[in-house]
Amino acid sequence: MRTVKAILSGVLMGASLIAIVPASYADMAAAKQNYTTFCAKCHGDTGKGNGSGAATLATKPRDFADCARMAKESDDVLFNVIKNGGKPNGFSGDMQAWSNAFEDSEIKDLVAYVRTFCKK
Repeated sequence: MRTVKAILSGVLMGASLIAIVPASYADMAAAKQNYTTFCAKCHGDTGKGNGSGAATLATKPRDFADCARMAKESDDVLFNVIKNGGKPNGFSGDMQAWSNAFEDSEIKDLVAYVRTFCKK
């Protein structure tokens, strides 16, 4: 009986710790890696829209560090731009769709990650 209580206690404690840690926190490292691999070329390592590929684009990539500009865009808009590209969402056609590269959960994590560039 003591063993069952100890196991049950451990399971409940583990479950409560999982509930405390936000799910997006666990994926920020993966989001950073995805950003570095797929987004930084245009948006830059610090999100200022000054990546090495930015000069070749007709429209300067979004500066994620511009807090005033980023505050105007909802997470849903950012999600849709990453997933479906800029043009269908009223943004630059230079922003390609990433729906074939990322799962929706990864796109949500990318949205959370690009929000970290705005430091108030």
